[in-house]
Amino acid sequence: MKMKKKYIKMLSYLCTVVIITLSGCEKEDSISASSIEFTPKATNLSVDFKNESTNVRYFTWNFGDNTTASKDINPSHFYENEGTYTVTLTTTGRDGEVKTLTKQVTVTAPENFVKGGKMEAGDISKWTVLNISSGVNITFENGKAVAKGGSWGHAGIYQAIQVEANVKYQFSALVAGSGASDTWLELYFGSSQPVQSSDYSEGGNRIGLNTWGGCGTTPFNGNLATIGCAGSLVGKKGEITFNKTGTVYLLIKTGGGNLGNGGISIDNVSLVKAL
Repeated sequence: MKMKKKYIKMLSYLCTVVIITLSGCEKEDSISASSIEFTPKATNLSVDFKNESTNVRYFTWNFGDNTTASKDINPSHFYENEGTYTVTLTTTGRDGEVKTLTKQVTVTAPENFVKGGKMEAGDISKWTVLNISSGVNITFENGKAVAKGGSWGHAGIYQAIQVEANVKYQFSALVAGSGASDTWLELYFGSSQPVQSSDYSEGGNRIGLNTWGGCGTTPFNGNLATIGCAGSLVGKKGEITFNKTGTVYLLIKTGGGNLGNGGISIDNVSLVKAL
């Protein structure tokens, strides 16, 4: 009688194991297949990508200008030049299948109210270097304005531009660096002209990098309007309006302890009317 009870218990246990095993296999086989889709929305030289893929575990973007991304599901990308680019999204589904989708994206550059924003040889005369304190130097090289140094020095570049009241503009600038420490980079629009050897803060910082705030400590290369983590325009994609029609001074300044190996480069500075 005891042997019979043990046999029944063992049989019950084996059946349970079989049921659990079969149930587990059924769950694994029922994983839904992945799908891949994305929609680009271009605004001037900036494009917002909406990733509409489903059941995806990993993804990689190739923006067609020798840059890639894999951290942001719905990235915003700033192109240096107008044109048509081939954008590729590669996904790995939860079922392990790898899929690729390619689309063409066309970006155009509207009228830029910043003169010499591309920092080419003929653009240098449009800018004035503001030397605030020793330690940081700004030079123009290889089509970029490059700030190098540290030692708690401070410098910037500026120019006068003409704006209209109550018109929505969009600012953008390509900034790149190897990663800095104890460093800031800030954008200002003020009504008074900067003065050599004097700091400038009129209008307050609009958008900038700030290593204490969490950006600029690791290698970066992107639109300041979107990668900046400090200033009144954070999260606004560079959109700004002015209260008065007339002249304002656009100033980009940087400084701090160590601007990093190779410094911080500034290029493709633009202020355009927002669409």
